[in-house]
Amino acid sequence: MSDTEWAAAERSARDSYGRLVAWLAFRWRDVAAAEDAMADALVAALEHWPRTGVPRSPDAWLLTAARRRLLQRRRHELVTRSPEVLAALEGDAVAVETETLPDERLGLLFVCAHPALPSAMHAPLMLQVVLGLDAATIASAFLVSPAAMAQRLVRAKATIRAEGLRFEIPEARERPERLAAVLEGIYGAYTIGSSLVSSANPSLLPAELAGEALYLARLVARLEPDSAEARGLLALMLFCEGRRPAQFDQDGRFVPLALQETALWNRHLVEEGEQTLMDAFRMRAPGRFQWEAAIQSAHCQRLFTGETPWAGIVQLYEALVGCHSGLGSRIGRAVALGEAAGAEAGLAALTDVAEESVASYQPYWVARAHLEHKDTRQANRNAPGPPCSAPSG
Repeated sequence: MSDTEWAAAERSARDSYGRLVAWLAFRWRDVAAAEDAMADALVAALEHWPRTGVPRSPDAWLLTAARRRLLQRRRHELVTRSPEVLAALEGDAVAVETETLPDERLGLLFVCAHPALPSAMHAPLMLQVVLGLDAATIASAFLVSPAAMAQRLVRAKATIRAEGLRFEIPEARERPERLAAVLEGIYGAYTIGSSLVSSANPSLLPAELAGEALYLARLVARLEPDSAEARGLLALMLFCEGRRPAQFDQDGRFVPLALQETALWNRHLVEEGEQTLMDAFRMRAPGRFQWEAAIQSAHCQRLFTGETPWAGIVQLYEALVGCHSGLGSRIGRAVALGEAAGAEAGLAALTDVAEESVASYQPYWVARAHLEHKDTRQANRNAPGPPCSAPSG
């Protein structure tokens, strides 16, 4: 097998992970078992493909191997109480071979957001089950230990199985109470995918994770066309994705937003974000994601005007903090205030958000370093110069 063939197969496996796990979970009614079976299938692929070559349909090969593992487990445990599930699993090979495998991830997102599960586990569960992130990566995003997160995820999956939760997209009247959690999970995936330079999880690389999250955001916006927040999240991600080409320089170093070359931004995605945000605000139901999208829209105005409207961004942050007073929004407000009214004002606002949880919260320390550096430069510019000598006669 050539390196090119292996790279193509590896990418196919990564791209298919969430979709295949969701398909298996929907038919087996057991998230943990589906994940274990897919992990075994990936290991088997690593053992067999170098010897036998990449199969014509890697998805079909992986799904067949995972399905075989699930059937073996079912027979081994002697709990074959659902003949229709076994029949479905054994009879789906044709659908896979003809590449008509349905995408069940959207439904699985709503399963992970079920009210029977602890609300604090909705987003982490989506990140692992639907998008394939490991517990350590999820734990770092939620500021908890990997061991604690792993235990909570195991308990949440056990609850799904024990409660017999329905694996389907809920009816329209049942969706609103789960929608906020679904949006939060998608945004969490996009944030992680956008912020990591290299992936801690071999099943999905950061750029691919961000792309998967954007795809899911589009699905949710289509499923819930009357949800202003679903459109707001999509707009927010479109603005961020539009700037991705300028996020790193040629040497792989991060480029701050204010220093990015706007010529590298994807104008099409930015304009799509503007239209999506306008559609959201027309519904007159403002919320967190719409305000965050509005802030990103203001930053993107530099593409059209060459300037960043910092005073307006401060006002938008005020609205965001009013409905979602999280650490990130308060830190963002402090930075914007520092740009609009001077570093001293920004540092004062940043001091107001200091609390125990910022000790390991990197954005806080990055913001403080930026504002302190800005304050030092302003002080040096305002310092009086040396006394002038009298002109010589």
